[in-house]
Amino acid sequence: MPYDVVIVGAGPAGLSAAIRLKQAAAARETEISVCVLEKGSEVGAHILSGATIDPQALDELLPDWRDDGCPLAEVPVTTNLHWVLTKTGKVNLPHLWTPPFLHNKGTYTGSLGNLCRWLAGKAEELGVEIFPGFAAAEVLFNEDGSVKGVATGDMGVARDGTRKPDYQPGLELHAKYTFFSEGCRGHLSKEMMRIFDLRADCDPQVYGLGVKELWDIDPELHQPGTVIHTQGWPLSEHGANGGGWIYHQANGQVSIGFVTWLNYTNPYVSPFQEMQKWKTHPQVAALLKGGKRVSYGARAISDGGYQSVPKLVFPGGALIGDSAGFLNVPRIKGTHTAMKSGMMAAEAAVEAIVSQRQHDELTGYTAAYDQSWVKKELSIVRNVVPLVKKFGDFLGSGLAGITMWAEYLGLKMPFTLHHHPDHETLWRKDLVQKIDYPKPDGVLTFDRLSSVFLSNTNHEEDQPVHLRLKDPSIPVEYDLPMYDEPAQRYCPAGVYEIVGEDTGDPKFVINAQNCVHCKTCDIKDPTQNINWVVPEGGGGPNYPNM
Repeated sequence: MPYDVVIVGAGPAGLSAAIRLKQAAAARETEISVCVLEKGSEVGAHILSGATIDPQALDELLPDWRDDGCPLAEVPVTTNLHWVLTKTGKVNLPHLWTPPFLHNKGTYTGSLGNLCRWLAGKAEELGVEIFPGFAAAEVLFNEDGSVKGVATGDMGVARDGTRKPDYQPGLELHAKYTFFSEGCRGHLSKEMMRIFDLRADCDPQVYGLGVKELWDIDPELHQPGTVIHTQGWPLSEHGANGGGWIYHQANGQVSIGFVTWLNYTNPYVSPFQEMQKWKTHPQVAALLKGGKRVSYGARAISDGGYQSVPKLVFPGGALIGDSAGFLNVPRIKGTHTAMKSGMMAAEAAVEAIVSQRQHDELTGYTAAYDQSWVKKELSIVRNVVPLVKKFGDFLGSGLAGITMWAEYLGLKMPFTLHHHPDHETLWRKDLVQKIDYPKPDGVLTFDRLSSVFLSNTNHEEDQPVHLRLKDPSIPVEYDLPMYDEPAQRYCPAGVYEIVGEDTGDPKFVINAQNCVHCKTCDIKDPTQNINWVVPEGGGGPNYPNM
């Protein structure tokens, strides 16, 4: 199936690119064919974010969105708070201590999945073809090594590799340019970075794991438009970093969640359990009292920012959105920068196609990024994450605040601090204190399996395991004695477990059906032994309103 542009992933970056491709082509009075592949069962099924969104890119893309049925317009942010938590108390961080871009003025809070569903409708109105339930599983190349397109995965393949009666071969989609918009740690994007050495001149990417729940709460406690961020407890007990969010959204619901930065050192840390423990803080527990948890999910996020953005283009393709990593960590916002990256890539592609080019590097995208507000915004906050990691929540945040104020006022810091890979940070189990997390009460705190149930996660059971071990012996022979196999704890869906240890015959079990596609295992595994690849299209979580 030939197209001018194929886009892998119907997230905010991919859909913004698709819309801008059609807009820019129309402005040039030409036709450009655009296809978007989405591995989720529907657009939005795999989208998870807090989310509080800066509308800057949306204003550029579709200026009338507020009056055009966009669900994001329902709840503008009216109140912004930042809590520094101790075990039982909190301190409100005064606004005067933080630069204005952290105050959430003019932002909106709501479901990013629903925003993507709305954007998909706008794209289809312009003639974009969107194929949900089709996972891009392989990159295709021309003889000269440039990207030719992608192939979707075969359907109906049994776990042993044989073809079942409902077998359907994958499709090849050929394009003049292919955009990779897979989100954080996309498996094809990872391959492109390796094949074209796109990370040669940047820092390694670093990550956090966000665990999210959606709650119906007592109407008397609901304050639409109130946005709260927290830092400190409980991660401060383990020398780890991250923080929580509480967003009062539409329909009497709050989005709550907790991000654990994946550079933590204690292999007994469980990001899922840290989130459950955070909910027991008196301030959070009081808000949720009498409420009901209605949805659950988890997703890794790219925290590296400015110094971790790779080369964005290669012959025949480009990285957009969180595949490249444009999250502004202090603002806890990446939707607007992801959307803008897709728009810039789209404009460069239209220019190239109108000029009769194909399968070359879209240098216009790189040039546009270098001059964009995206790069400027990321540059201002580039030292925040390294400072907090190096000096801790209290001193690190103070130093980060000074650098942000200085950069905001035009005093550019003469240095850029660097990142180190998350998978290299774990200490041996004998060097740390084991963490005993409290048992869930089923009212405020929950276990992983009941949580996965709420994510509507489903995979065809008889299919090849999409969590692949490069060396099957490593989990038991190396990770278990060295780190007590941390995959048992860093996975927020209970995918990995060690069985038979009490009888002296330990085995590493992969419950792939539970996978919520968060990518944490691909990131944090200390030997990089786990490789996440796409399962059969349509598998994974089905988030209704996340």
